[in-house]
Amino acid sequence: MDSLQKAIIEELGAKSQIDPKEEIRKSIDFMKSYLYKYPFLKTLVLGISGGQDSSLAGRLAQLTMEEMRIETKDNSYQFIAVRLPYGEQADEADAKKALDFIKPDISLRVDIKPAIDASVVSLSETGVSISDFNKGNMKARQRMIVQYAIAGEKSGAVIGTDHAAENITGFYTKYGDGGADILPLFRLNKRQGKALLKELGAPAELYLKIPTADLEDDKPLVADEVALGVTYDDIDDYVEGKEVSAKAKETIENWYKKTQHKRHMPITIFDDFWK
Repeated sequence: MDSLQKAIIEELGAKSQIDPKEEIRKSIDFMKSYLYKYPFLKTLVLGISGGQDSSLAGRLAQLTMEEMRIETKDNSYQFIAVRLPYGEQADEADAKKALDFIKPDISLRVDIKPAIDASVVSLSETGVSISDFNKGNMKARQRMIVQYAIAGEKSGAVIGTDHAAENITGFYTKYGDGGADILPLFRLNKRQGKALLKELGAPAELYLKIPTADLEDDKPLVADEVALGVTYDDIDDYVEGKEVSAKAKETIENWYKKTQHKRHMPITIFDDFWK
C-alpha cells in the first residue's frame, strides 16, 4: 500500500473489517450525541431515494429518535423521511419498500419538478441553456433546498448519506446531496453498508439494488459503476487497504484528485488548497 492510498484511508476513517452491530451502535450514538449537544434540534430530516444509502441512514435515524424519546421522555423528537421525486420516479416501488423498512415517524412527498422546470425556463429566457447533466445537479440541489426548508420549520438537522466509497470518488453534487449537517455513514464503504442493512433485517432488494444517481433525464437509472468506470468492489477493496488492479487504482485516485474541491469548505486566500 503506497502513501497516497494510506493517506486517503486515514482521511476517510475507513476500516478493513467491521462488526455491523458495533457500527450500528456507533452511528446511533453519534446522532444522539449531536442532538444532546444541540438541544434545540428536535427532528432529523432525510431524503429517501429507495437505494442502499438512504435506506440505511433512514433506519438508523429512526432508531436514534426512538431512543431519544425514551431517554428524554420528550415525544417531540421525530424523524422525517422525505420523498423528493422529479415528477414520477422510475424506481418509485423501491422507495416505497425503503419507507416500509425504515418506518419513519413522519413521511412526506415533495415533487421538485415544478421548481426545476421553472428555473430552467427562467434561465432560458436569459439566454442560458441548461444541459441535461447540469439539470441533474440542479435536481440534487433542489432536493437539499426542500430538506433544509423542512428542517428550518421543524427545528431539525439534515442527514447526509456520504460514505467512504462515495466520498473518495466525489460521486455527489457539491451543495446538493453533498450538503448536510451530519453524516452517520461516513467511514463505511458499500459492502459494509450492506452488512449493516442485513444486520438491521432489511429486505435483500434494498441492499442488492444496483446503485444509481438517477439525475439525468436522457440517461435514467445509469449505474454508478458505469458512470465511474470502476466497480464498488474495487473501491471498497481500495479503502480497505487491499490491492486492486493498476487500472482501478488509477481511476479511483484520479477521481479523488479531480473532486478534492468537493471535500473542502469554500476556499479562502488563507488556504493552501489553491496554491
